[in-house]
Amino acid sequence: MRARKIALFCAAALAGLAIAAVAAVAEPAPWGAGCMPTPVGSTRTSANCGAELAGGRAIAPADAPAEVKRAIAAANQIDGRPYVWGGGHVSFLSRGYDCSGAVGYVLHAAGLLDQTMVSGQLAYWGESGLGRWITVYANDEHVFMVIAGLRFDTRDDPPGVTGPRWKRAKVDPRRFAARHPVGL
Repeated sequence: MRARKIALFCAAALAGLAIAAVAAVAEPAPWGAGCMPTPVGSTRTSANCGAELAGGRAIAPADAPAEVKRAIAAANQIDGRPYVWGGGHVSFLSRGYDCSGAVGYVLHAAGLLDQTMVSGQLAYWGESGLGRWITVYANDEHVFMVIAGLRFDTRDDPPGVTGPRWKRAKVDPRRFAARHPVGL
């Protein structure tokens, strides 16, 4: 009887270890990694269809509109530039960018913005609400954007790193106006 109890205990322990090993390997897909299925009748938004990140660079979904592909390419171009307060305001071209300079650069390169704007102005740019592919979140103090499910932002960098970067982590958008380009 004792041998049977020991055998049952060992089998249960091994099963628990196997489940833990599978759980450790099968991590959930990070936010923004690929398109999420949308129920019939639902609308694709910038939050449920994502680009992929490979080596720190975003890769647009194959069926993304040309403007989205250009926006992602532009963000990749300045990803890693230093944070420079006021960078991207006198001209879209700058050695570094602040939040609104980075968002403005990306929107301009995608053909969606003609002049530089500060974050407070971007809170009124475009149309109100979430976009299908691009959403700009802006208030008087900060602006960031979500392009095909990936956040492009100058905040939440690791220590010693500054400037515009692709992020996977969600941000609480409640203090921001959500705006999007017409049709996107």
